[in-house]
Amino acid sequence: MIASPDRTPLPREFFHRPVLEVAPDLLGRLLVRDTPDGPIALRLTEVEAYDGQNDPGSHAYRGRTARNEVMFGAPGHVYVYFTYGMWFCMNLVCGPEGRASAVLLRAGEIVEGAELARTRRLSARNDKELAKGPARLATALDVDRSLNGTDACATGDTPLRILHGTPADPAQVRSGPRTGVSGDGAVHPWRYWVADDPTVSPYRAHVPRRRRS
Repeated sequence: MIASPDRTPLPREFFHRPVLEVAPDLLGRLLVRDTPDGPIALRLTEVEAYDGQNDPGSHAYRGRTARNEVMFGAPGHVYVYFTYGMWFCMNLVCGPEGRASAVLLRAGEIVEGAELARTRRLSARNDKELAKGPARLATALDVDRSLNGTDACATGDTPLRILHGTPADPAQVRSGPRTGVSGDGAVHPWRYWVADDPTVSPYRAHVPRRRRS
């Protein structure tokens, strides 16, 4: 018999660590999104670490801006950004306040509220695809910029919270290059995933955009 996942909230101290420690430790944790129509819970199966001003792939590499302000704040908060003029993606801030780093939530398994996620992910061919990729994950959970800065470690009434869940077996954790990252940041093996999990997104190397002639 498989034990139910631990629904104890993760403490802020969990995130007050280097991002390369936090990222693999997030696999198997439970992310809960409370919507007006009911809760949606997701087991994290794939993440990527971004190490702020030490990392050319990070939004904070060149310092603080209005867009990345949350990354410089307290650990355990949600950083949401808009990409390609179409999609939202969500991250969890790590490390000490003032030193920007965050973990991008790339994929997961919807374990509660799948019927709600399906209404937002009509193109998904099956439930394994509901949150298979960072934009799909945010869409399935109804995440947009209104949730930027949300405290995922807060107790009580909060739209997003991160719970202990069932941590992934370290023997099943894999790492490799981050998806779509170019330049000096492309070589970092800072993408982490649960081996053989069907909800993990496929790896894609960065492809430069061609300008129209």
